Amino acid sequence: MDALILVDIQYDFLPGGALGIPSAAEIVPLVNRLIANFELVLATQDWHPADHASFAVQHSLSPGEVIDLDGLEQVLWPVHCVQGSRGAEFSDELNTDGIGKVFRKGTNQRIDSYSGFFDNGHRHDTGLADYLKSEGVTRVTLAGLATDYCVLFTAMDSISAGFETRVVVDACRGVDLNAGDVDLALAKMQTAGIELVQSADLAP
Repeated sequence: MDALILVDIQYDFLPGGALGIPSAAEIVPLVNRLIANFELVLATQDWHPADHASFAVQHSLSPGEVIDLDGLEQVLWPVHCVQGSRGAEFSDELNTDGIGKVFRKGTNQRIDSYSGFFDNGHRHDTGLADYLKSEGVTRVTLAGLATDYCVLFTAMDSISAGFETRVVVDACRGVDLNAGDVDLALAKMQTAGIELVQSADLAP
């Protein structure tokens, strides 16, 4: 069976949000069309405690700076997707009725979680892989935010877990913190054997 996983389509990643991507809202209509073509639709949700260690303010540093956090390289971000906040909510324009289950990530104060499968150190498993396998899923299709972080890490963990993996490129948007990051992420995915597709290929 095929599953569609929607990655972090939350207000803080949409225009006007704490980590807003200028064109991110453009993916929502595409995603809604994709949802109608899948029997199983899941979503990931960034869900940080208010004092999360990935927040630049916790270190008196600026967003975009990189630190060592408990042995892992950590990009520092503005405060975003705090548990229970408006910024952590899914877009009202997103067809959440079509989502069967939500996997929250980034809940541990000391470690970030870009992937929907594991935290960044692969120290904690969200249960997503086991759930997919229990549902008989063999192929995972990804859409959402952001191409060069949470989509990339989720896709890489998906294919490592043995799922055939596709990323719907036009139904994703990237941060591009450093110019070219999105292109590098797409190249990395292709090298790993992840198929890059367009929404029109799946939901004409």
